[in-house]
Amino acid sequence: RRAMRGMVYGDLLNRLVLATRPYEVTPGSADAALVKWREIALDNVRHLNGRRFKRNIQTIVDAFEAIPVTGERKPVIGVVGEILVKYHPTANNQIVKVLEDEGAEVKVPDLIDFLLYCAYNTNFKYEKLGRPKLFADFGNFAVWVIEGYRKQMRKVLQRSKRFSAPSYISSTAKAASEFLSIGNQTGEGWFLTGEMAELLHEGADGIVCVQPFACLPNHIVGKGVIQPIRAKYPDANIVAIDYDPGASEVN
Repeated sequence: RRAMRGMVYGDLLNRLVLATRPYEVTPGSADAALVKWREIALDNVRHLNGRRFKRNIQTIVDAFEAIPVTGERKPVIGVVGEILVKYHPTANNQIVKVLEDEGAEVKVPDLIDFLLYCAYNTNFKYEKLGRPKLFADFGNFAVWVIEGYRKQMRKVLQRSKRFSAPSYISSTAKAASEFLSIGNQTGEGWFLTGEMAELLHEGADGIVCVQPFACLPNHIVGKGVIQPIRAKYPDANIVAIDYDPGASEVN
């Protein structure tokens, strides 16, 4: 329960900060709100107060909506890819900061979605690969449990005027299936393709696909689908970047 609530708080705060910081009237106000509410969230995770958990979700969104913003339109760049490089600032050479310094709004999909991807994969294995139905039932139960933890987050964000709610994993799978089979389950598998398709459908201007150097699965489901995705979204600007210990900022 602590792990799941921690991930809900983390995904929510990340989503709100990235959508607010490029437009804040007073520089540093979004980061200040992040520091404040991160400590409050950590305290709630330690003590597992469910009622306060729900109340905090609403209050956090209200607090970020109250931050004055400019109202301008900046290019939106999605960051997708291998799970470590996508989320770890040191592993990706601070790509969020680099993009924001260049004048972009950055979108990074939620960490919880990767867990949902892993659980959702049991359906394909049952239907196509002969795994027992109980295997798929367990996966679907896991999806239901995980979604239950972020139900409040989804409800509050759906009512928000400035922030968007996360999509369901079935929608991501449907978006990915336009370009490849959801039997591609090694590494980030079809999930990476689905993230790119959803980001572009939601209006992203470009995507950076990040991966460790020579990460074979993501070469297939990342670089390998760029051409068919561009065929559907001709204005999409998609860049694949391989990271190794010597990768430069120029890369």
